[in-house]
Amino acid sequence: MNNTGAAEDIICGRNPVIEALKSGANLDTIYIDGSSGSLGLIRKLAKENGIVVKDAQDKKLSQLSGGASHQGVVAVGACGEYVSVEDILDVSRKKGTKPFIIICDEIEDPHNLGAIIRTAETSGADGVIIPKRRSASLNATVFKTSAGAASYVPVARVSNLASCIDELKENGIWIYGTDASGSDYTETDLTGSCGLVIGSEGFGISKLIQKKCDFMIKLPMLGKINSLNASVAAGIFMYEVLRQRRMQ
Repeated sequence: MNNTGAAEDIICGRNPVIEALKSGANLDTIYIDGSSGSLGLIRKLAKENGIVVKDAQDKKLSQLSGGASHQGVVAVGACGEYVSVEDILDVSRKKGTKPFIIICDEIEDPHNLGAIIRTAETSGADGVIIPKRRSASLNATVFKTSAGAASYVPVARVSNLASCIDELKENGIWIYGTDASGSDYTETDLTGSCGLVIGSEGFGISKLIQKKCDFMIKLPMLGKINSLNASVAAGIFMYEVLRQRRMQ
């Protein structure tokens, strides 16, 4: 899938990327030099195929291509297939359990996303939902960091996270945001149908998504540092859901 010197999941150059799009190749993200005005066809084909396009400078493109000639465009192949939100909802239906879904609000570090997916798998979550924009995706780093869990945990990538949360609510799922303004996580009932929102590494949950949450929960912070790594915090919350459910 590569083109002269690039990594195995990278396609460089205009014609190779166009042909990959026409063939329906499993692409995750296409990076384009925003200063180039002659890449309209690639943008059009990417939109038709539901593939995220991000503007990038030459330095980023050269880094992705490993120094190969990129002609202003580099496509990154997906290491896994995304599913629909409905597919994730079907997981609990088939198991006969209450839904348990992880919602990542702009987790941009692929190591954090991989770690969250790994813990989601081990704690019994039904799936993970990520936004198309401002989020890490199912790339090679995520797969490696997840220690293989990304092969088992369904991941949905949605255009509008707020609308997705509305859809989850319509399916009877309570949405729990994680923020320092919330209630102690051990004193909140997490045994029902649960959508757990994990905020971004630097800014937490966005204000729009906070407004969509039914409850806010927090971890106690006793030291001088007032926050945890996103994936570490996510792991604690996920295992609290598991603990409470097993106590029933």
